[in-house]
Formats: sequence, structure tokens, C-alpha cells
Amino acid sequence: MSERKRIYLCLAHMSEEGWEQKYVKEAFDTNWVVPLGPNVNAFEEDLRAFVTQVEDEKLKESLAEKQVVALSSGTAAVHLGLLACGVGPGDEVLVQSFTFCASTHPITYLGATPVMVDSEPETWNMDPQLLEEAIKDRIAKTGRKPKAIVPVYLYGMPAKIAEIMTIAEKYDIPVVEDAAEGFGSKYHGQVCGTFGKYGVLSFNGNKMITTSGGGALICPSTEAKNKIMWYATQAREAYPYYQHEAIGYNYRLSNVCAGIGRGQMKVVDEHIARHRQIAAMYEEAFRDFDGIEFHKEMEGTESNYWLNTILLDEKLKVKNEECAYAEAVHGAVGGAAGVVHGGGSVHTDCEPNVNVEAMRLNLDKAGIESRPLWKPMHKQPVYKNVPAYVNGVSESLFKRGLCLPSGPMVSDEDVALIIKTIKESIL
Repeated sequence: MSERKRIYLCLAHMSEEGWEQKYVKEAFDTNWVVPLGPNVNAFEEDLRAFVTQVEDEKLKESLAEKQVVALSSGTAAVHLGLLACGVGPGDEVLVQSFTFCASTHPITYLGATPVMVDSEPETWNMDPQLLEEAIKDRIAKTGRKPKAIVPVYLYGMPAKIAEIMTIAEKYDIPVVEDAAEGFGSKYHGQVCGTFGKYGVLSFNGNKMITTSGGGALICPSTEAKNKIMWYATQAREAYPYYQHEAIGYNYRLSNVCAGIGRGQMKVVDEHIARHRQIAAMYEEAFRDFDGIEFHKEMEGTESNYWLNTILLDEKLKVKNEECAYAEAVHGAVGGAAGVVHGGGSVHTDCEPNVNVEAMRLNLDKAGIESRPLWKPMHKQPVYKNVPAYVNGVSESLFKRGLCLPSGPMVSDEDVALIIKTIKESIL
């Protein structure tokens, strides 16, 4: 593609006023080029104000104690949230199977075992009924309760978090909400990530706002925040020399990256509004189109539509299906980075249908990046031996689904081209 514009899946957009450059320049001008500083503190306060914003006064009071710690990644936030819940070697953690590996890998960092729980078909997130079945079964089989529950807000779509919290409270199991993809999404007016004991945010380069790389953990209190900050700064004790009485981590966000985040907070509402505008265009385009289903939010919720997704009917015929899976992928797909380990084969035991792969290739040929949905963790080879409670929902969605460009950099003209390309690919 020498001259044709490439339409990427989701890239964060810098503010036109240049706030990011202003705060980053301040960091360099004051020599605060370290994993702490004025930008970090201010960014945490901005995040705290954002995630606790509610209209209901009673609800506002219940969120008043929430605090936020800025960290180097969303994965680090999951890790420290689980650590703070007491997860350790030999424990089990119930986690949504339909997710990115950052939700599950930190469980293994702590020597615990992830127990996969499948999704319900409405929001695509953790199935509350299956969750309770899994809790009962793990207690019966191990004699112990799981140590934590990790639901995910897949593609920004709010989960049935009220039902999940009711079950968690019934069995007295703490919840670590993975809201990495759900920054700004709301469930009945409350921001996702503020329901559980801890809430995870991500500011990777493809998220709603970015710090280039980074994340944050929403904590229940100032005391909890201080403990997380202690773990995130190598668990250093208060002595005039380095004293360590516990294992800590180098997880604090840098003052430079936090400066980018402060600038991004100036435009976060615009970013969310743009994602929702794009969602409305996709929904309208595929509303009455036979064989394509747009995934939309549940009543009473407000999704940020981080990534807009569609499902292709398995009977739908797409141009160039004969070219799908014709050869193995040897490098990065689309904008994926860090893919240096070749898979070596064309097929796996669970993969998107031929028409979905053909559609992805057709879009790619037109300069449009798209990707399959997350492959369920219980179908990943690395987790083949862990307990899993499945109902077939996530596997079915993975085989039929496709993520479409959704970021602030995607124009109305881009959306029109994407829709046109998809429709013209149908036989």
C-alpha cells in the first residue's frame, strides 16, 4: 500500500490543543523524569474524579473513599489487585475465559491457578449463573473457596456486574474488575471498575486514552492505595537506606507518561463520544443486513464501544473464502507488535470460520485493519490443563466474530468505506 490510507483498528488521538506536550515538557523542564512526580499525582486525581463521577448522591457517597494508583500497565494492575486480595501459591481464581491473556497471566505469576468461566450471550462477559456453579463445584472438589473473581468488560461492554457482585458477596469472594477495555463505560450510571474491591484500567496505545503504555488500579481506600504503591515501588521500607521485608515490583508509572495521560484526560469525553458515534453508524448499516449482527449494549448500560464488533452467520458466503488459511502467518497481523515467535502451522483446534478469515483478508487488501475476537483462554494451549466451566458461548462467538476500526482517528468516510467493503465482500 504505497498511497492508499491505512485504516487502523484503534489508535489513541492526541488533543489538538497540545496538552500532552505541555505536561511532558513540564516533566523535562523540572527534571521529573522518574516513576513519580507532579504529573503522576495529578493524573491519579484526574482519574479518581472521572471514575467516581455519578449523579446519585447516595452512590456518590459510597464511592467517596475510592483512590487510584497509576501503574506501568494494566497487567501490573491485575497482578497487584490479586496480590492485595491475598492470592498466592495453591489458590484458585475464577476468571472470565473470553478475554485477553492479561486477565489470566497475572494469576499464574502469583503461583495460583486460573479457573476459566465462560460468557453469557447478551454482553459476552462472565456468565453469573455459570460463575456460581463454578464456585460451588470448586468448594466441593477442593474444600476451599476461590480466592478472587475477575470479570472483564469485553470490548468496553458492561458485564452483568450487579449479578456478579451479588454472587461474590454471597460467598464472600473479592472481585477484581478488569475494566482495561471499559474505561468510561457505565452500568446504571456507575463507572465500570468501581463495583468490586479493585478495578483495573489500561492506557495502552490502543485504549480509550493512552499514556503510550500504562495502567491504573482503582482501590477501595487510602490505606489500600498506600499498600499498592508500596508494592509498586519495590516494597521499600522507611529507612535512610534500602530495607526490604517483602517482595515488591517496579510497577509505578513514569512522570513523563503520566503527563501524556493528563493531556488525554482533557479529551476523554470526546474520545468516548466518537467511539459511540462510530458504533451508531455500524449499527445502522447492519441493522437489516441478513447474516451480519452488530453487538450492541444492554439496556441500562453505556458502553464506550472501545472496539465495535460484528458476527457473521456461519452460512454467509464471503468472496475469496478459498484463500482463507491458504498459508501460515509468519509475522504480526495488522498492527500487532512483538510477534517474533512463529506459530508454524496454518490451523489450530479452535479458529475463526473460513468466512470470517476471508472477510479479514478482504478488508486488509482494502487497507482496513480488522481482527478476530479474543480466543477464549480455555482454548489456549498454555491453559489446556486448568479447570474450565464452559457453555460454548465464547467459542461460538470467537468463530463468528470480527473487530472493526473504532478509534477517534477513524473518520465518517473511513466508516463508510469499511461498511462498503464488508457488504461488497458478501456473495
